[in-house]
Amino acid sequence: MDTPKSQKLEIILPAYRMHSQNFINVLDTVSEEDALKRIEDKTNHIIWMAGNFVNIRYGMAWVLGLREEDPYSDLFFQGKTLNTELKYPSLEALKKNFHHISPLVYQKLLEATDEDLDKMFPMGMNIDFCIENTLNFVGMCISREDYLCGQLGLMRKLLGYEGMKYEIHSEIKY
Repeated sequence: MDTPKSQKLEIILPAYRMHSQNFINVLDTVSEEDALKRIEDKTNHIIWMAGNFVNIRYGMAWVLGLREEDPYSDLFFQGKTLNTELKYPSLEALKKNFHHISPLVYQKLLEATDEDLDKMFPMGMNIDFCIENTLNFVGMCISREDYLCGQLGLMRKLLGYEGMKYEIHSEIKY
């Protein structure tokens, strides 16, 4: 395993990498057509969930100093509500963006120092037990990714796909 400059990330990095694996696995074999289906018009579709996941990676990139722009930010930034009137990107386009941004974020996480992670990052949450800094923003992003992977896994089952496999793709180092 890679060693981060900050020991504060020793828990975050394995979670980040596992979420990368889960993202790949949970979308495996899902068709473009099924990725746009909703359940009784009450759920988000897989495209929206995957797009929000990728947008979170871009958000982490930004707070870590990378000035990479999510080409679909207008659709997904801060969990923007699904709009059925809009055209969403393909699952393949989202996967391509995921594989572009994820290794860049992983590298920045490895390079982050305690000083970088302790920098204040106002999130406007006003929660007394949560310091609004870079480390906690990254932690909240990891939490959101976990939630989205669960939602994606449920959508797989509801759409008739087999459950997500927990295969590890050893070529994915982020």
